Amino acid sequence: MQLNQPFDTGNLELLARQVVEGFIIGLHKSPFHGFSVEFAEHRLYNPGDNLRYIDWKVYGKSDKMFVKKFEEETNLKCCIALDTSASMRFPAEGMNKLYFSCLAAAALMQLLRKQLDATGLKLFADQVYWSSPIKSSERHYKMLITEMEKLLIAPSIEGQTNLPEVLHHIAETMPKRSLIMVFSDFMDDLSREEAFYDSLQHLKHQQNEVIVFHVGEGRKEWDFAFENRPYEFVDMETGQKIKLKPEQVRDEYLSQLKAYHERLYERCAQYNIDLVACDINTSMDVILQQYLRKRNKLM
Repeated sequence: MQLNQPFDTGNLELLARQVVEGFIIGLHKSPFHGFSVEFAEHRLYNPGDNLRYIDWKVYGKSDKMFVKKFEEETNLKCCIALDTSASMRFPAEGMNKLYFSCLAAAALMQLLRKQLDATGLKLFADQVYWSSPIKSSERHYKMLITEMEKLLIAPSIEGQTNLPEVLHHIAETMPKRSLIMVFSDFMDDLSREEAFYDSLQHLKHQQNEVIVFHVGEGRKEWDFAFENRPYEFVDMETGQKIKLKPEQVRDEYLSQLKAYHERLYERCAQYNIDLVACDINTSMDVILQQYLRKRNKLM
């Protein structure tokens, strides 16, 4: 689904539902059948299950025994970690990286809820400063949506991102065999790049599965597509400023950015971590596809 401006920060749930519905319709129309997109609230009967929970109406139609699933039955424990540092509020107008990430997270929560999976949310900048338990109830889902809506209208958080500290904390606090999904622009101090890679590897601790969504404004951040006129560039996390024409630094900027992205992607591949590039100007379908692909693999 391609999103249009303006954005309603107080109606995240409705927008997320629209994203999910459009995505599912698209999957049904496509020739690709690799995903489970039917969200039945039943599971196949297993010997030993209580007979009182068998859905006899379904049995009469299909000649197969299914057991009704309940709210507390979950197939998967999932943590969604959102980078809320100042750089995530770029660009200043329209869809920014933080809004995109919150909306994507809300859409993922819709899918998780439909499949009776349990979800938790962690918000971080230089450290994890807000964390929820992992639950599957409707009340819990509403609370997570409300927390993200509050985040979108809150002032920007001061301080620089500290990805190594944050990712180590997440790895140490997650239950075994969880699915961890991280949304970040991965803008951090390159002096601790190796420490960052160590923390990425730590996420795989206790047989966890990991998807990292690399969020960026593709045209300006990744392609550096600015007009060749004087600009004042401001570091949103440190406040440092520099005045220059883009042509003065474009080649060097793109060269270093490409090298960093290649190192990041290589390390993720080495650690068997799924890394997905997410341009905020494009569809969210790739995010939902990656989640369903991973979930089908885990199930």
